[in-house]
Amino acid sequence: MHIIVVGTGKLATELLSSLKVDSESLVTSWDNRTQRAEKSVVIHAGSGRELRAVTAFCAASQSPLVELSTGSELESTQHTFPVVVCPNTNILMLKVMGMLAKSGHQFRSYDIQLTESHQASKSSVPGTAVSMARALGMNDSDVRSVREVDVQRAELQIPEIHLARHAYHQIRIRDGACSLLLETRVYGESAYADGVARIVAAVKAHTLENRTYSVMEFVDLGWL
Repeated sequence: MHIIVVGTGKLATELLSSLKVDSESLVTSWDNRTQRAEKSVVIHAGSGRELRAVTAFCAASQSPLVELSTGSELESTQHTFPVVVCPNTNILMLKVMGMLAKSGHQFRSYDIQLTESHQASKSSVPGTAVSMARALGMNDSDVRSVREVDVQRAELQIPEIHLARHAYHQIRIRDGACSLLLETRVYGESAYADGVARIVAAVKAHTLENRTYSVMEFVDLGWL
């Protein structure tokens, strides 16, 4: 079964160069796919301009679609093929997000601060931080986003070598003299490629219904 990567940005380029699922799967770009509608696993890591053609391909070939873009229109529409929506592809991060989704409401009466940092070039909505904030009962606007290199280097202690590619999240919860600090750091691209490989492997290993899945369902089912 082919694995087709849609997109030309940094993430798509990283997946095309480093994604490894198994010896039987050929990873190819959307532009280089076979013109026949053969069943594949399609990974959408693009801006959305190819989305209409991608969904038509998936419908014709009954190919599952793994959606990596935050806020995609695929999340709110019905489909005749499986769609897996992934706000994050780092498996450890997904499990932390799942923990917060289940237990975050217990902290809503406390003083909570949430900081996220990504490389300065990131302009899209920080979907992981927004998910964390909502789980904790915070507003999206309460999230502090850091893109200034000097702050990342000095305050957040992001290593110089990773300033151009990182994802940092910090949750601080205070109750008087007691405080809790939860910090996550993801450096480079390998964690994302490894996570996508595990998600694709789970898609290939299970019979999916023609509906939209959250990748968190895969976590809850023990598939990741």
